[in-house]
Amino acid sequence: MNDPIETWHEYVRSREPALLDGLLDDDVVFESPVVFTPQRGKAITAKYLRAAVSLLGAASFDYVHTWTAPSSAVLEFTSEIDGITLNGVDLITWNAAGKITHFKVMVRPLQALNMLHRKMGELLAASVAS
Repeated sequence: MNDPIETWHEYVRSREPALLDGLLDDDVVFESPVVFTPQRGKAITAKYLRAAVSLLGAASFDYVHTWTAPSSAVLEFTSEIDGITLNGVDLITWNAAGKITHFKVMVRPLQALNMLHRKMGELLAASVAS
């Protein structure tokens, strides 16, 4: 089994769609800081994660701390977008096959969350239009 966190980091660096596709379980649940209800399924989760990596994956993006357990991890990150510094965590759980089954993102402060909500909405709307 590949290490899901190593594969996630590789995806964030490369943005190679096949890596993300191979990493997500078909029934993965994604919880976004900007969407009220959990998103269920590989396709919608991949869409949100691709948009988030595209938006947050600027030169300023950095995972600053990682805490791991046998089938889960918490990755703390920072990034700066439009002069606003944001801080957040990815809470990731995977199954015995190394597939991510649950991905939750939490972001602070409120100013960053509001900006992220607006920009993610724009990105997701553009992806639907194209």
